[in-house]
Amino acid sequence: MIDPHPQTAKLFVLDTNVILHDASCLRNFEENNVAVPITVLEELDQFKKGNGDINLQAREFLRQLDHLTGDLLSPEGASLGPSLGSIRVVLCQPLDRRLSDTLLRDTPDHRILNTALHLRDQQPATRVILVSKDTNLRMKAKAFGLPAQDYHSDKVESFDKLYTGKRIIENIDSEQISQFYANGGVVPAALVPEVEQAIANEYFVLRNGSKSVLATYQAGDRSLARVDKTTIYGISPRNAEQSFAIKALMNDDITLVTLAGKAGTGKTLLALASALECRARYRQILLARPVVPLSNRDLGYLPGDVSAKLDPYMQPLYDNLNVIRHQFDESDPSAQRIQKMLELEKLVISPLAYIRGRSLQRIFFIVDEAQNLTPHEVKTIITRAGAGTKIVFTGDIHQIDHPYLDALSNGLSYLISRMVGQSLYAHITLERGERSRLADLASDLL
Repeated sequence: MIDPHPQTAKLFVLDTNVILHDASCLRNFEENNVAVPITVLEELDQFKKGNGDINLQAREFLRQLDHLTGDLLSPEGASLGPSLGSIRVVLCQPLDRRLSDTLLRDTPDHRILNTALHLRDQQPATRVILVSKDTNLRMKAKAFGLPAQDYHSDKVESFDKLYTGKRIIENIDSEQISQFYANGGVVPAALVPEVEQAIANEYFVLRNGSKSVLATYQAGDRSLARVDKTTIYGISPRNAEQSFAIKALMNDDITLVTLAGKAGTGKTLLALASALECRARYRQILLARPVVPLSNRDLGYLPGDVSAKLDPYMQPLYDNLNVIRHQFDESDPSAQRIQKMLELEKLVISPLAYIRGRSLQRIFFIVDEAQNLTPHEVKTIITRAGAGTKIVFTGDIHQIDHPYLDALSNGLSYLISRMVGQSLYAHITLERGERSRLADLASDLL
């Protein structure tokens, strides 16, 4: 399709959810101009107060807008800076007849759409594009012939290219494999030429027929180190991927770990067991998850007090703790130690919102369901890491409950794509389910 405005700067009309996702979005439209419907400012006003990420984003965006010089209400707007376009605030216009005849209600979304349609009609020589993370609003815009797109700035390039953290390499010389068992488990990478362009803390299955070895690349001395099957706090790895995960989780030199995979692959269980195994090296173990209500309904509709409302969201974390507990007899000190750690708050299970803002010094911090976090939320968590802290993010990027995130734009995918190759970072995508054959079958087919 030929672009009718090939040389014209674009005008991007922002939806509220784009700003709540990334307050710095104004710097990501290059030389193009940006329009903010007055309805968006009205909606942001509702989010100014609070300690959540969206509240912080709303306040930051409004501060940025306030610091701009120029008439925001004029057609020219205010300059965003050198090599950037301008921004203007657009007042409400009478509802377009096409919208009033078609849509059932007068809503903020429809007013934003109405503003975009008005700008398109007012500036026929300009390519007006609605930017929204709301799929439904984008579809409505397209139904009225208005170009609409998602906010792409922090999306990863492609799911197929997302780093998995592991490779299987066949036809390794059997003598090379034997060296991993004869030389203390460490072999110079140069002696295994089949391993090409290895990345720091990348994991390998090296095979020659039935003979194989698990290894990880150590960038510091450019060597490959054997990965052994290790039992941690009663939990033994059931496949190579789980062995790799344990290796990363137990390595003190790796202070940031991401584990991705479908339900039942053992992500949270392995992270929690590793934390318990090396508990003496940390002041506290924190296990948290973001609370995303079903169908995106507010927690207020659930019965009971705050604790009762949150219990359904925290229960899966307690379930993983019980799995570890049941590896031991009730009289075993390892089982009793878990209960004592809970009582002394050496082990804390909590909604993520209750932990934000804390000082993270010598903490083993596990963030479960990280696929429901935005890239900004992930950055906020990591930048709070103090000395001696290890952070582990686990999640399934195909099971997202957040209404404005997808497999390419969620915080977990973003983190994986940006941290590849860093010496203090390791990632493993767990693919094989170990919960049960039935659970694995349901995850694959349903």
